[in-house]
Amino acid sequence: MMNQDTPRNIQRSTKAVWAGEKEYRAHGATQVPVVHSVAYTYDDLDYWYEVAVGNEKGHIYGRNTNPTVESFEQKIKELEGAEAATSFSTGMAAISNSLSTFLRPGDRIVSMNDTYGGTNKIFSEFLPQLNINVTLCETGNHEEIEKEVRKGCNILYLETPTNPTVKITDIERMVKVAKEVGALVFVDNTFATPINQNPLEYGVDLVIHSATKFLGGHADALGGAACGNKDLVEKIFHYREINGATMDPMAAYLLLRGMKTLHLRLKQSCESALKIAEFLESHEQVDKVFYPGLKNHPGHDIAQRQMRQFGGMLSFSMKDGLEAVRDFLPRLEFANRAANLGAVETTVGPARTTSHVENTPEERAALGIPESLVRYSVGIEDADDLINDLNQALSNLPETTTKT
Repeated sequence: MMNQDTPRNIQRSTKAVWAGEKEYRAHGATQVPVVHSVAYTYDDLDYWYEVAVGNEKGHIYGRNTNPTVESFEQKIKELEGAEAATSFSTGMAAISNSLSTFLRPGDRIVSMNDTYGGTNKIFSEFLPQLNINVTLCETGNHEEIEKEVRKGCNILYLETPTNPTVKITDIERMVKVAKEVGALVFVDNTFATPINQNPLEYGVDLVIHSATKFLGGHADALGGAACGNKDLVEKIFHYREINGATMDPMAAYLLLRGMKTLHLRLKQSCESALKIAEFLESHEQVDKVFYPGLKNHPGHDIAQRQMRQFGGMLSFSMKDGLEAVRDFLPRLEFANRAANLGAVETTVGPARTTSHVENTPEERAALGIPESLVRYSVGIEDADDLINDLNQALSNLPETTTKT
């Protein structure tokens, strides 16, 4: 079975199915069991101690480690090509724990405006309370980011593609400038997934995922992950095991199940997303479409270079503002109006109730997120059915829709 010695020429589609599973199965089962035990018993006190301090393999307490959870960690580690991985109860736990592990009062972090709303709240509200200096740059303005990084920083935090405007940042270029000043580089890879993008290949130190999204794919399990070199991940694991943002074993099981079809789901979603983006570009009710697969997208060339596919996420703004969004969303038949993404079912919603619900309208405007923006997570349905659904919903809007 795959381990650290597994040849790296095995394709990601195969790793998604097989990685990190065989050694965790029991009684000849073909699936990893859900181990709900909180504690683990040992007859030999000395061996128990060796397990407890990490000298021997095993488990002592569920807040620290769990066999089902460890299997999930092994799978995401293999998919990202990392030395190690650790898990969390949610994607935000992965982000906040990873930042908290390495940032101290007086430190400085550089990032960009277009991060997920919860991440932006950490940058704008919580880190400044700890006397940590935060500088947010215009997303896509590589020169500005380079200028700020060269002033000195401890962490450069990137999200590419971004949520919800799907902007692209040149990972390799940003890593180069960060290494000049000895900064760690963290990348949120949730939108791309390890199927479409592996930031560690470009010298990134840590890759973060909200496993709740595309990794799980069925909108039924919360989770997060951080992948990188062993020393880095061990420090994050230690912070997490003490602070307690532990992944639930049932969630780990559901995520493992979902990841087995990740490659197939992404193939369908990505192909459909491009067709849908091209359709939306031509519709009279749509003001602008945000999708890196479109040739006129500002980050298209970079995405083409560092991504294998352009992703299953897109967004678009409507010409007649928020009122048009209110009229449009209920007319969709094949989309869940919900604050989630990356599921087998298409999911849709405005940033004001999904990615940036924690932000005020003024904050969203300052981040370049119009109230008329619609985030559209493409599921695995037939692309033509989704396009026809969008078309009927957009084409039957009231003529009296008022701009807001």
